[in-house]
Amino acid sequence: MKRIYEKAIALFIVTTICLGCKEQIDTSARYVFTSDSALGYLEKHEKYSEYVRLLNMTPISQRSRSTVGQLLSARGHFTVFAPTNEAIQNYLNELCEEDPTILSSPSWDSFSTDKKRDSIMSVIVHNSIIDSGDHEEAFLTNDFPKENGTEFPLNNMNDRRLSVLYQGVDTIYINNTCRVNIKERDIQTTNGIIHQMERVIAPKDVTAALYLQEILDQQKEGYLVMAKAIQACGLMDTLSKIRDEVYENRYQKGEIPENVHMYIDGHFPNGDNWTPRHRLYGFTIFAETDDFWRSQGLDPHAPSSTLLPQLISWIIANKQYSIDDAFTTDEHYDQESNLLYQWTTYHILPFRTPADRLVFHVNEFGYSISNPYNYTIPMYEIYTTMGKRRLLKIYESKESDGIYLNRFPNLDNSRTGVLHELSCDPANEGCFVDRNPSKAVLNDIINCCIYPIGAPLSYNDAVRDNLARQRLRFDGMTLFPEAMNNDIRLKRSGDEKNQDVYIPTTSIYNYFENMQMNDQTIFIYLNAYGYNWCNLHSDEMKAKKRFEITFKLPPVPRRTTYEFRYDVLPNGDRGIQQFYFGEDPNRLPAAGIPVNLTRGIGTMNVGWEKDGDDIDYNIEVDKRLRNNGVMKGAKSVTADGSSGDIERNRNSNLRYIIIRQTMDPDKTYYMKVKSVLDSEEKEFYMDYMEYCPKEVYDNPEEPEDIW
Repeated sequence: MKRIYEKAIALFIVTTICLGCKEQIDTSARYVFTSDSALGYLEKHEKYSEYVRLLNMTPISQRSRSTVGQLLSARGHFTVFAPTNEAIQNYLNELCEEDPTILSSPSWDSFSTDKKRDSIMSVIVHNSIIDSGDHEEAFLTNDFPKENGTEFPLNNMNDRRLSVLYQGVDTIYINNTCRVNIKERDIQTTNGIIHQMERVIAPKDVTAALYLQEILDQQKEGYLVMAKAIQACGLMDTLSKIRDEVYENRYQKGEIPENVHMYIDGHFPNGDNWTPRHRLYGFTIFAETDDFWRSQGLDPHAPSSTLLPQLISWIIANKQYSIDDAFTTDEHYDQESNLLYQWTTYHILPFRTPADRLVFHVNEFGYSISNPYNYTIPMYEIYTTMGKRRLLKIYESKESDGIYLNRFPNLDNSRTGVLHELSCDPANEGCFVDRNPSKAVLNDIINCCIYPIGAPLSYNDAVRDNLARQRLRFDGMTLFPEAMNNDIRLKRSGDEKNQDVYIPTTSIYNYFENMQMNDQTIFIYLNAYGYNWCNLHSDEMKAKKRFEITFKLPPVPRRTTYEFRYDVLPNGDRGIQQFYFGEDPNRLPAAGIPVNLTRGIGTMNVGWEKDGDDIDYNIEVDKRLRNNGVMKGAKSVTADGSSGDIERNRNSNLRYIIIRQTMDPDKTYYMKVKSVLDSEEKEFYMDYMEYCPKEVYDNPEEPEDIW
């Protein structure tokens, strides 16, 4: 959709309203339009009169007295899913039937308390609007996500993601049950798009714990075995968590700064870096279905006292564990040492992952964001599961035809290859993740997604051995579950508050649990949406001032010798930092000498040369660089997906070999970076890291690939 008007000051208006910097909208800053605003259009049509009344009564946020109606009369880019009077009345009817103690009759004056009435008003209003900010357009139906169950890239005003379901050519539902009127849609106003809704969008605040408890109470088919295992392992309290209320209260009181000012590379000249408004919790559960367990001779409806010992026996009989694992098999299922606990928690990630964000496709070799479903080379994410810290690989490629867990195919990864799958042994296919919204639980739970998987999932010897035979590349943001839970990582928005996100220092609030900072650090995550930077997924992390930052790293799969590598994109804005690496985060030994990030590999006098036609000579160049503790960038990482601008061909990109040592899967390792300069203007930089086992980097028969 093309913009109807230039909106140069929209960010100022919307941001100050939403964050409570002003109590009222500055109407003098508005343009006067000849056509209707979203509010103006709604006011002219009687069928929206009740919705308009609620818009004009509902505050934008707890920190603002301005109403949502006022917001929709100001400039902006709003997508409004406007319920009719009939839809709102039907919603009140449903509430009255569900719980007469809250609403004695289906009318606004029948609520038991004013607080509950205002809460329901907020549900109707805040769930109906997506504010795209200053830089992104509102959503026409042609701009809706294309795959069933996929969520819009931006939250609504209730900080919830809405999903889309298609039935037939023109029938569209929001959140599976709320139909968009087939005629009254794509109504373009001066500040957004209106879609008439035949039902109120009102997602319930059902937690994973409540959802699973309902399965148990009603003996529902689907995930009954998993629900019983999770309950027995004592995980229900954990899965009931929605948000960090301490952070919430401190943010609302202004004890946590809303933003900091930091000039970054000229890309964001006003330098405002916004703090996350919430600190939400979330989970992703990959579950074998009850049909699978029935095929294995287990009865999902058997009492837990019978089912769970049978499940443990099945795990042992099918070797769904590693020979290196130490575990008990008694009925103390809630202990980390228990086999059922270890097996169950390996199915759970400590963050909520929507269907379209299990694997990210941004700028890998051969990929074009303009053709988003035409996948090219394999992409994967490496995450640390709940419970005992173990690795889970989530994978997708052109040939895989879907998402898989722990898939290990044979790749065309030679220097002249294209990195596509050549084949995949049946034993290494992994677990297919079913994202069909008729089977996966995508939008019914506020803090969780549940995906059925096509094969049993475990951290067995085959998985660990396969992981230990490959280079493991992980984006720096995978270290932080909070980045996914709070929609920080790779948010598809060019709006400034989503592009550069300020993470408070540890002493203010430990927002990222796996990261500690000193008080002098200003840490920023740069989303880089639409910037075509030659980083993995384009995004990166930066810090200024006299930074000192410690990160908890993922575990390794097997005990062996690894190289730990750190990818950098040096330039004159960077600083000089000392790396530290070890097991005690408070007493980490230095890893080598300070690293000068101001200089690219082409200016370090280490023998860098761009690849030529002579493969043997290219190999000699790579050996020369490794002798100096550095490597070229990866061939798979590009600026924009094209083969003409890849990280490997840039003399400004390199990978530093930080350490080379034996690492143990049962130990936790930390990395610290510390500025060694007096300057407060030079930057810290982080993109991706790698664990590379000796079997890969020092293999005389099959050298490490360049991808």
